[in-house]
This record gives sequence, structure tokens and C-alpha cells, in this order.
Amino acid sequence: MTAPQPAPAQRPSRRSFLALAGAGTAGSLAAFAGLPAFTAAAAEPQRPTADPRTDDAAAVRLWYTAPASADAMIQQGLPVGNGRIGALVGGDPAGEALYITDSTLWTGTRNDVLDDDGQFPYEQVEFGSLTQLAHLSVQIPAHTADSVTDYRRTLDLSNGLVTATYRQGGATYTREVYASHPDDVIVLHLSSSAGGSHTGRIALAGTHGETPAGDPGDRTLSFAAAFDNDLRYAAAVTASSGTGTVEVTATAIEFTGCADLTVVFSGGTDYAPDAARGYRAPGLDPRALARTKARAALRHSPAVLRGTHVADYRRLFDAMTLSLGTSTDQQKQADTWTRLQARAADGAAPDPELEASYLQFGRYLMICGSRDSVPMGLQALWLDVNDPAWMGDYHTDINVQMNYWMADRTALPGCFDAFTDYCLAQLPSWTQNTGKLFNDPRNRFRNSSGTVAGWTVAFSTNIHGGSGWWWHPAANAWIANSLFDHYEYTQDARTLARIYPLLKGACEFWQARLVSMTVTDPATGEDREVLVDDKDWSPEQGPQDGIGNTYSQELVWALFGNYRTAAQLLGKDAGFARTIGGLRDRLYLPRISPANGWLEEWMSPDNLGEDQHRHLSPLIGFFPGDRITLDSSPADLVAAVRALLTARGMDSYGWANAWRALCWARLHDAEKAYQLVTTNLRPSTADSNGSALNFFDIYQLGQDSSVFQIDANFGTPSAMVEMLVYSRPGRIELLPALPKAWAGSGHITGVGARGGFTVDLTWRDGRVRQAVIRSVGGRSTEVVAGGTVHTVRTAPGRSVTLRF
Repeated sequence: MTAPQPAPAQRPSRRSFLALAGAGTAGSLAAFAGLPAFTAAAAEPQRPTADPRTDDAAAVRLWYTAPASADAMIQQGLPVGNGRIGALVGGDPAGEALYITDSTLWTGTRNDVLDDDGQFPYEQVEFGSLTQLAHLSVQIPAHTADSVTDYRRTLDLSNGLVTATYRQGGATYTREVYASHPDDVIVLHLSSSAGGSHTGRIALAGTHGETPAGDPGDRTLSFAAAFDNDLRYAAAVTASSGTGTVEVTATAIEFTGCADLTVVFSGGTDYAPDAARGYRAPGLDPRALARTKARAALRHSPAVLRGTHVADYRRLFDAMTLSLGTSTDQQKQADTWTRLQARAADGAAPDPELEASYLQFGRYLMICGSRDSVPMGLQALWLDVNDPAWMGDYHTDINVQMNYWMADRTALPGCFDAFTDYCLAQLPSWTQNTGKLFNDPRNRFRNSSGTVAGWTVAFSTNIHGGSGWWWHPAANAWIANSLFDHYEYTQDARTLARIYPLLKGACEFWQARLVSMTVTDPATGEDREVLVDDKDWSPEQGPQDGIGNTYSQELVWALFGNYRTAAQLLGKDAGFARTIGGLRDRLYLPRISPANGWLEEWMSPDNLGEDQHRHLSPLIGFFPGDRITLDSSPADLVAAVRALLTARGMDSYGWANAWRALCWARLHDAEKAYQLVTTNLRPSTADSNGSALNFFDIYQLGQDSSVFQIDANFGTPSAMVEMLVYSRPGRIELLPALPKAWAGSGHITGVGARGGFTVDLTWRDGRVRQAVIRSVGGRSTEVVAGGTVHTVRTAPGRSVTLRF
């Protein structure tokens, strides 16, 4: 076997996109200085003059009749977040608890010393882990559980608020918790009516042994510390009341006789997404900044603080609306946990408003978890321990990609930017590590060619430029393809210019890695030379020395095509693009197994792994890829996809069910896709797979243990949208997999469609009634509804309405 050799780079031959792309390139070069971090606000946030909350009757809410149990916060605590800091909120009247996480509070290092087998260490010291920042408690001893009535705890998805209400002694008490993006703080506001008051104390606890100290002079309680990796961090809290007294002591904040109380938390690290500065912000004092942010927010009234947050949150949340039908009055009168259990009962009727709220909960998590900081990993911003499963890292063989399938589909394209920014910030370290370490003679995945170029990563990555666990050669292709998919939704040349170095570096890696081998064409009996992946693994099963596994071949085929498109549109590297095009033409593509009729996962007719394995690696060219499509591929190839998908089964972990649902949606099998959605809605009990009381997806580790893993909370909503709208550049299908449960009537607005469009859609009796196709950059597409094809031509900023 021989490796194709690099071709000399040539001067660009095209000038299309140059004006916008030039601006984008400049932005990319400046990005490391401008990427978000825990920094002082550049300007005062815009403050609304009227209450921006949505009408109470129209709000989408999850609600419960009891506080979260202290020993089950990950399953019962309600999440808040502003994209950088997040918290789980317990809601106990006598002892409110907030478990707070900063997305950059990572232990670990560059982790660039390999183990004896040529792979990366994967533990909490060198690779590191995401950890909690602080626990904040508000203790009101008189408000014991046996003294309050009419308790109700709510997550208001429409306004971005967690609330709790209850009655005691004739007074009604209300508390609101939210994480404000404009003010970069977490706010807890307590109020009461009819003479009620609050007396108690506020305590701040670090989760790594820090000791907080009160400062009566600036009225804050705070702590500061640093990890062994020199990451510095801090947290601060302050409070005020217009009715009672608030006093900062050496160890706490005491409040007495307060009809109202506003508590403001701030905290963060000196992490900076810049490899050149060692991923640190020199001169940043996290403690001073946390105190400043907390005090600055507290200068505003509770109504102004809340209004600022709600207006900012609704600007994103309201970009998409959804109705899957109307639930019964009996269903709507039940609390969320009761509804989840009822929906899972044998023979239960659909609960379309509950199912719609699950999708909107995913959008809520996206807004809360992915704005102006590093992207979301396995648990995003919500932890209840400092040793989360798999270190809370970025798994690159499905999980981090699935986290971001939903952003563009559900009208939240800006939330994707955290992933792009992260990849750009990590690229210098990834490239250096690849060049230095990948061809280590101990690495069983090294390049047979003896050469290496470009970049790749391992199965896990951290925020310090490091990788963990085994090398994952095809990760670069999947990451690059995910970034390119985002461009296909936006058609933004600046985005394309920013990600171009990632695409090109991944292609350079594969140019050095691919090897040539001879295969026999089963149809003609003739031999031909093809290019295949070197010794590799099909995640996460089977032989580790397989040649040309389907997963890698499909990802590289898509990568090469995406790179050629990017180079052409940007007028860059025409010679290299032609070379990559030639390599793509020679790539081996998977065949149908004569042994079982499945699409082959390896270059073998035999299945070399588990029949019902959780990963759908060999189907990556069907979803999220588009090489195989229901409308354009040979029938036997589509049948092979269906056969393999059927063999994989209909019940797995949440993220695996979501991937299956997306594939069944693309096969237009609405009922199988819907079955998998409702499987993920099953209530998790006794550590089983399913949805926890707070809608978090639970991943069963064993008979008596489980963890929260967030990817299914994004993958399942992605499948729900794909059942209603499928798109690829040049084609939009309406209601391709509408299940009977949603067929009566419904609507969805703001759906992103590849090719540069958004779609508003209404249906009734299983048929499309109206569709509005809006261009955000696209000019022409086919729209398919009910077997009829409509050609839509429009201009950016314009729309076309189709009525059926």
C-alpha cells in the first residue's frame, strides 16, 4: 500500500466571495483576541422600559409539586444558565440550593505526553475535568416543609425563569432564579405578600476546599483560588433588600425581616481561548471582576434586572414557535412528572403539548448552555459532582456533534458559534500535537506512509488544547463537516472563511494518511485501485486495525467535497482543491454485504461487531451525511441502510435512540421515528435510561448507577424537527415523517433549512396547508410537499408563500 503524496500549492484562480470572505479572514485572524471570556462588560446592557415577559396564559412551562431532593439534584434540580455559568436550582423554601458551574473551570493540561501504547492519558489530572464552581445556599429556617402549603416549582421556558411559590401563615412567597447573559450574573429574587418576610443567611461554599470571606465594605462574600494548572478562578455573592436589613459578616450574609431580597452571584476564571497565551488571560483578577459584576448588577431594581434578562432571552427563544396539537384538559392539569409517567403507560394517548415542551426544553438548554464561551460537552453547564462521567469532556465520535445538530434547525444559529470559536482556538494546539505525536511508533493508528500533516484529535478533547483516550483520526473530518453544515444553513461567507483553515488542515491530514489498495468490482470482476483509511477503528466496536472502515470513508468523502466547495467559493488554493478532488474520486465507498444485506461497516461482508451496537457509524453517510438519500440513491443501497438500521434495534441509550430516530425520519418512517422519540420520553426510574423528572436525559451505567448526558436532549428535538422538515442544499421536504400523533393540526416556524432558508409550516389532517420559505442567503431550492415539487426562487431577505 502506498500513500498519495502532497501536491504543491497553487495560487487562487477565483475571486468570488472575496469581499465578504476577506473580511471574514481578517475576523478569523483577530478571533483569538476577541473570543469571549470572563471579562468586564464592554457597554451597559440595553434595559427595557416595559415588562417583556410573555403572556402568562401562553407561556410554556414545566412544573412540579415539590422541591428537588438534595441527593438528586441532577435528576430534579431545574437548570438556569447564560452560556458561560449555569446552575441547578433546588427550590427548597427553607434551604434554597444552587449548584453552580463555570464552563471553563477545567483541571488538566495540554496532555501531550503519550502513554506507553501511544495513546493519551485519560484522567482528571493531566487530561482534566470540568468541575463545579460553587454552591450557593439561602437558608430560611422558619420556612420548613411542614409549615408551607400550595407549593409549586416551575421552569418557565418562554421567559427563561425558574420560580417557586408557596404559602405560609396567610402570606404568599415567590422566588425567581435566572442567569442573565447581559449582566453576566445569576440572580435570585425573593418576594412576599400580606406581611410575609424572610429571615436567614446566605452561604457561599467552594467545591474544592475554598474558604469564603465576607467584606462588609463592598458588601460581598467571595473566595478565590487556583488549580495546579494555574487556572485562577473566583466567586462572589452580594444581596440587598428594600424592606429589611442585610449584613455581611466574616463568613456569611445575614438578612432579617425582608419582605423582598435580591441575591446576585458572579464568578469565573482567567481562561482565555487563545493558544498563544497558554489559554489564560494575563492580568485578569477573577475575584475583583466577580465582585464588580455582582455589585454592578445589584444597583438595578429587581424588575429591571429581570426585564433585561427576559428581553435578551426571548429574542432567541421566540425565533421559533411550535404546536404539535392540543393535549386534553386532564393532561394539562397534571404536573410534568405525572404527565411523563402517564405518557409512558401502555396504550397511553399522545400528549402533544408535553412532546412540544420537550423540544422547547432542548432549545432552552441551548440558549442557556452555548453563548459566548466554550461549547457544551457531555453535561454542558450542569453538574452535581466534581468528577462527572467521562470528565464532562467533548466526545468527538458523536456526542459534541449531536449537541449542535439542533442549533440551526431550531432557529438558534448564533448558539452554534461557541463550537466554531472553540475549534478555531484549539486548532494551533491540535495541529502541533498531531505533527509531534501522531506518528509515534507506539500509536497503532499511525500513518503507514511515515508522513503526517494537518491536524486531528483523540476521542476526547479538553479546553487546554489537549486530547484524551485513543487517537481518533476521522474526528477532524466529522468536526470540519459539522462546521461546514452550519455554513450551509447560513450561507455566510464570513463563516466559511473562518472555518476554512480547519477544513484545509483536515484535508492535509488525510492526504498524508490515505493508502492505496486493489479491490475487485463485484459487478464487473475487474480490479481497480482505491484509496482507503489506514488502520483504524469503527467507533466504538470491532477490530482496531481495520482498513477502510465505512465511518472514515464516508466522513472523508464528505470532507473532501465540502473543502472543494469552500475553496471554490472563497477563490483559494485551486491547485490543492483539484488534488483533493482527485483523491475523492478514488475513495473506496461501502458496499452491500452479500451475507446479510446490510450496508457494510468494514471492508468485509461479515459483521465484525455487535448487531445492536449503540453507534450507527456505518450510516454516517445517510445521517448526518447526504451521500445516500431516499430520493436519489439506488433502491438496493437504501434497502441496505434500512436493513442495518433495523438490525441495530429500537431501544438504546438516549443519544443512540435520537440518532436512530433521525435515520428513520430520513427513511420517511414516521411511526418508528416517533416511537424512538417517545422512548426517550420514558421516565427514568431506578437509574434506567430515559428522562429524569427535570427532563434531563439519563444514561444507565449499570443496574444501580446512571449519569446525566445532555446530547439526547438536543438529538431528540433534532429528530422531531427532521420529521417535519428535511433539507439539503437545493431540496426542502415538508412533513416527510409526520406521525399520526401530530397529524391533526400543527405549525412550526423558524426552522433552518440548508441552502440558506428558513421555513414556517402549518398542517392539518396530515397535509401541508401553507409554507413560507424565507431566504437568509439562498436563492433557489426545490420544495417537496405531498409528492409535488415546487421550485422556489427568491433573494436574501425575501420570502415566498406556498399554499396547498
